[in-house]
Amino acid sequence: METSPAGNKGPRAADPGRRTLLQRWVQWLAAAAGVLFLYPLLRFTAFRVAPKPRLIEVPAPLPLSGVHTGHDFILFGTKEGATAVSRVCTHLGCRINYQQDKQYIECPCHQSRFTPAGVRIAGPAQKNLPTYEVTLKKDGDGRVTAYVVQL
Repeated sequence: METSPAGNKGPRAADPGRRTLLQRWVQWLAAAAGVLFLYPLLRFTAFRVAPKPRLIEVPAPLPLSGVHTGHDFILFGTKEGATAVSRVCTHLGCRINYQQDKQYIECPCHQSRFTPAGVRIAGPAQKNLPTYEVTLKKDGDGRVTAYVVQL
């Protein structure tokens, strides 16, 4: 049996020597290398490609009311241009309708009301309706031939 530096007989006290220090450094380097390897891999698996925008073309002229109701949007045409708002209510996702006689958009489920610009007027909905970009297609004479709504 070896004697300890104090002269007692028994197992020698563990000295943190070079070997222990090197082992710890190797462990830390391996952990850092693992993190550096896994970080891009985890970022890659969480990466989502944004879907291409859908372009829907509405032929001109619009009805006399100046309103076209599509499946996903309501298009309002004015002399200044055109605006399109979503047909999905921001409250619970019901499909909303334009009330021509009252000049507002209303949700049939819970009576949330919105202006033609999509701004919330009343009801349980707390957010405005999403709006979509509208591009005018014109012919050589400058007349509008179609409205292109980008969803």
